[in-house]
Amino acid sequence: MRMLLIHADYLEYEVRDKALKNPEPISDEQKKGRLDEVLAVFISVEKVDETNPDYVVEKAIEEIEEVAKQVKAERIFVYPFAHLSSELAKPSVALEILKKIEEKLREKGYEVKRAPFGYYKAFKLSCKGHPLAELSRTIVPEEGVSKEERNIALEKEEKELVSYWYILTPEGELIEVDKFDFTGHENLKKFVNYEIAKNRIADREPPHVKLMLEHELVDYEPGSDGGNLRYYPKGRLIKGLLEQYVTEKVVEYGAMEVETPIMYDFEHPALEKYLNRFPARQYIVKSGDKKFFLRFAACFGQFLIKKDAIISYRNLPLRMYELTRYSFRREKSGELSGLRRLRAFTMPDMHTVAKDLKQAMDEFKKQYKLSMEVLKGVGLTPDDYEVAIRFTRDFWEENKDFIVELARIIGKPVLIEMWDQRFFYFILKFEFNFVDNLDKAAALSTVQIDVENAERFGITYYDEEGKERYPLILHCSPSGAIERVMYAILEKQAKLQAQGKKPMFPLWLSPIQVRVIPVSDDVMDYALYVAGKLEGAKIRVDVDDTNDRLNKKIRKAEKEWIPYIIVVGRNEKEQNTVTVRRREDGKQVEMQLEDLIREIRQKVEGFPHKPRPLPLLLSRRPKFRG
Repeated sequence: MRMLLIHADYLEYEVRDKALKNPEPISDEQKKGRLDEVLAVFISVEKVDETNPDYVVEKAIEEIEEVAKQVKAERIFVYPFAHLSSELAKPSVALEILKKIEEKLREKGYEVKRAPFGYYKAFKLSCKGHPLAELSRTIVPEEGVSKEERNIALEKEEKELVSYWYILTPEGELIEVDKFDFTGHENLKKFVNYEIAKNRIADREPPHVKLMLEHELVDYEPGSDGGNLRYYPKGRLIKGLLEQYVTEKVVEYGAMEVETPIMYDFEHPALEKYLNRFPARQYIVKSGDKKFFLRFAACFGQFLIKKDAIISYRNLPLRMYELTRYSFRREKSGELSGLRRLRAFTMPDMHTVAKDLKQAMDEFKKQYKLSMEVLKGVGLTPDDYEVAIRFTRDFWEENKDFIVELARIIGKPVLIEMWDQRFFYFILKFEFNFVDNLDKAAALSTVQIDVENAERFGITYYDEEGKERYPLILHCSPSGAIERVMYAILEKQAKLQAQGKKPMFPLWLSPIQVRVIPVSDDVMDYALYVAGKLEGAKIRVDVDDTNDRLNKKIRKAEKEWIPYIIVVGRNEKEQNTVTVRRREDGKQVEMQLEDLIREIRQKVEGFPHKPRPLPLLLSRRPKFRG
């Protein structure tokens, strides 16, 4: 089912003609209708909804009620609207679902009107225009899940969970989103609209996909499940450097690195209840007669290690880390989008055991700052991402100063999502979200304070009196998925390119940092000498030995975003110098090779290094994409 929800001053319709051979029978009075101050719900019932109509109705009611409470609407207009989907359900099924939605909303006390089904209708609508006024929802029925499993999944969902959205300023002012002046914070406004709409489906290809293909970094793998990618040498180098960089940062922070399995027993007592809440997102494999699931985070393995460990209060906070290659989630096919959302991804995952809330909040703040530092190293500053902080109203009332300090640290307004009661396993969560060129947001760094899983998994520590106690657990990914970091880097460069600026990777991540271009074969020996010196200094360098003209070689290097282009001729060979074009500032200078080496080494100091991923000579390289 697809729904478009619009908070309107009014909606009115008039029946013009039959759209179906046998439309819903209606009276003359039903041929026209109007409601003022209304939440208009345009609905397409889809073929997939036929598999579980009752579930679809129930979820539709929840979504409509949530929005109605947010916009304070007491009147709801249910409007059949086939144009939202090309895969429509049978008319008889669609009408029955629409009738049930109308009936259940009326039972809940709303004034409800439903436009007749199976007719062409003219309608007029006046949308209110605030951030909550236009929202879309997609509902997919659960398949292959037993009634018992579904009941477990719905047990908590049946409790009302209404999100209240605010903007928190660094000065501590909490403002409802529809009353906040977004002037100067246009990116935040895009993020707010995306978060409230909850539409994760990408309707067109984001710019980073073109870049990742053009640069022969990453490609789709037709021989695998969608959302599983192939990495060419340059892409694998960038991904490997990012993996090494984040791991070094986390270990330096004080985490112990571990490794855990990628599959777990589907019937494990500690895992079963949690798994049943997310049945549609799992990959299931069989070994003999047993079912296993592929992990979608490192939590399971690390929690089982902690359960078996003997932990003292003296060991706390205890930090454990794993770089999961891979974690698996069966994201919906419409949500898969290049490097932004995948079904197999690499997640740096740290879990910290803390003895109490005070220690947990202290760690939370440190990991918040760690995440900022990690993103800065990959070229993403607070100007490039937006912050969301999520908690219950009680937590806000008791910890206002702490939350305000988080906004003050980032130095700009942040989005707040607040609930009346806790629904998830965490009591506090933040994410740094990158907003791309399609105005879609993707979470990068995140930290959560978990108050459920220690008890669920039997994780305890011994306090000062020797008594066993359940700790709190912090979930932290200081960068988010490695693939998503690559996506954010490429999307940022696409934005710069659209502004007429030169895109480039951070120098330490550039697959080739220096290209040497000899002006003729006569100086090839000097070009190779220069390349050898650079390579000896652990700088990734290659040599363009092709038969192209000089201008074409330079254009090719520019197109590949090479940070330093060295052109060598007889003059450079005789004087033992190099002529360097810097991409960063566009300047061309003649300098000693040792000075260039020193300049590059200073800029990449503190970052990991890997050798050149391709042959030294361009003539020796294969082309991976036609």
